[in-house]
Amino acid sequence: MNAEPSVSRQLSPSLLGHSIADTGRTRGGTAFPADPSNSWSDGTVRLVENDNIRSLSASGQEGGYSVGMGLSRRHFLSTLGGTAASSLLSSGATRAIAFPLLKSRFKLSVITDEISQDLGHALEIASQEFGLGFVELRTMWNKNIINLDEKEIAETQKLLRKHTLEVTDIASPLFKTDCPGAPKSKFSPAKPEFGADFPFEKQGEVLERAVAAAKAVGTDRIRCFDFWRLEDQKPFRAAMNDILRKAAEDAAKVKMTLLLENEMSCNTATGAEAARTLHAVQSPNFQLNWDPGNAAYRGEIAFPDGFQKLPLERMGHMHCKDVMRKPDGTCEWAAMGRGLIDYVGQFRALVQGGYRGTVSLETHWHGAGSPEESSRQSFAGMKEQLGKAGAL
Repeated sequence: MNAEPSVSRQLSPSLLGHSIADTGRTRGGTAFPADPSNSWSDGTVRLVENDNIRSLSASGQEGGYSVGMGLSRRHFLSTLGGTAASSLLSSGATRAIAFPLLKSRFKLSVITDEISQDLGHALEIASQEFGLGFVELRTMWNKNIINLDEKEIAETQKLLRKHTLEVTDIASPLFKTDCPGAPKSKFSPAKPEFGADFPFEKQGEVLERAVAAAKAVGTDRIRCFDFWRLEDQKPFRAAMNDILRKAAEDAAKVKMTLLLENEMSCNTATGAEAARTLHAVQSPNFQLNWDPGNAAYRGEIAFPDGFQKLPLERMGHMHCKDVMRKPDGTCEWAAMGRGLIDYVGQFRALVQGGYRGTVSLETHWHGAGSPEESSRQSFAGMKEQLGKAGAL
C-alpha cells in the first residue's frame, strides 16, 4: 500500500456507516469482528482461504492437526499426505498458510509499528514468524490510527483478515497533551509524537476518533494517558482525575474501556502513581496498561516493588520493554531479557494471580540495526522469559 492513499476523508463514525453508539459489527461491512472463535490458543493450523478461516487435520478434514513453527509450506503440505496436499494445491483458493499460534496463558501481542510502518509486512511477521494471534495498533503508513481515512481503515481491516489477527486495543494518544490551566511541561514535545498532535481542546475529538477506529478493527479498548508530567502535579491532580473520570463515563456509554498507561513522561509514570490514580478514578471501565519499562525508566523497581502496589483486577493490558542503566546513572532501552527488569518474576506473578489479559511487546530498543530485527530479537527474549515463568 502506498504511504499516501488518495482518499483524504478522515475516519469518523459517519464514514464507518454507523453512529458512535452503535455496538454492532458486520463481517462484510466496515467493522471487523472480534470473534473469539478465531483466537486459536490450542495450536491448530490456520488456513486462510478466500478470507475464510478453518483448521485442518492431517487428513485434510476439519480438526486439530498441529505442526512446528519452523515448517515450510512445502513441508507442511507433504506432511498432510498426497491426497490432502493435492487437494489444497489444486483448489486455487488458498492464499496463505499460518502456522500454529504460540500457546500462552496470556494474549500475546506486539505493537505493529515497532516492527514496521508497512502494516502488511508487520502483520506477516507477527502472525507467521512470531506465531501471534493478536496485535496492538498505533501508527501505520506513518499515520496515527485515529487519523486514518476511509480507504486506509478498509485496507487495515483487509490485512487483519488476511493474517487472521485480532486487535487487542487502539494505542491512542488520548490526553497525551499539556494539562489545562497548568504550566507547560518540560516533557511536552516540540514535534508531534506517533503522528498525533492534539491540544486539550481537541481531546473530545480524539476520543471520538479512537472509538470509531476501535469499532472498525473489532476492539473495545483504548489506551490513554494523564497529561505531560508536571514538576508539581498536586495542585492539578484532582482536576486531572475528574477529566479521566468523565472520559471513562463517556467511553462506557459506547461500551469502551480506557487503559491508562503509566508513561515516564506523564503524571502517572510508576506503579505507585498508577495505584494512586486507579484509586481516585473508580470507574469499572477505567483500567491500567501496566508498563514496567516506563516505571523502571522513571526510577522505580518495577517488579516487585511497583507491581505489588497495583490492584491486579484493574490491570487490563501490559506492555513489555526492557531497560538498562548506563554508567552515568541514566537509562536506555534494552532488548527483552537484557535489561534490569525481572520479567520472569513479573510473568510468574501474573500467572499465579490469574491474569489472562494482553502481554504486548513494545520494543523501543533499536540496537539490532532496524526496528524489525530489534523487535525480532526482543520478542525472542520475551518468549524465553515467558517460558521460564511457566506462561507458555
